[in-house]
Amino acid sequence: MSMQFQFNSDSSIMGTENVADRIEAMVREKLERFEDRLTRIEVHVSDVNGAKHGGDDKHCMIEARPRGSKPLGVTGKAAKVDDAARRAANSLVERLDRVFGKEARHKHDARPDKVM
Repeated sequence: MSMQFQFNSDSSIMGTENVADRIEAMVREKLERFEDRLTRIEVHVSDVNGAKHGGDDKHCMIEARPRGSKPLGVTGKAAKVDDAARRAANSLVERLDRVFGKEARHKHDARPDKVM
């Protein structure tokens, strides 16, 4: 079963089709090793200043839905939408590493009782 991908943007993000394709490809590449453990990825990009320009005015929120677990959300902010998406994807990789790493550590056999 493959991971679903949904892209959403506000009306101020120009060239939405091209942006959606670029961001989906980048996010899928970064999350490739987690793909069999995720059911869905939702990406939301927005320009908080609209036509005005400003630093870090592009926001990207990514929500990942791990199988059998609660959704995880991260946000990236940057001057360019691709950079905001890259920051969010990197944050998500770190969070998933922690979540899945913790899962793996807790699935091992119980430690034998210590002998004193």
